[in-house]
Amino acid sequence: MKALLSSPPVLWFLFLFNLTVAAVAPFAVDGAQGLLTSAGMGAVALGAGVGLLKGRAAQ
Repeated sequence: MKALLSSPPVLWFLFLFNLTVAAVAPFAVDGAQGLLTSAGMGAVALGAGVGLLKGRAAQ
């Protein structure tokens, strides 16, 4: 499972999808729920971005 989640296509999907949701969530959902959703999805996008950078540095 770890090999699948650390593959570049999966990391790109996680990065782009979660970044998009993080940008749209505060406008789609009002109040604290939208902000917390945005923060959580942003954290996942940040983690996937770090994974992409680590993979690129290892090559």
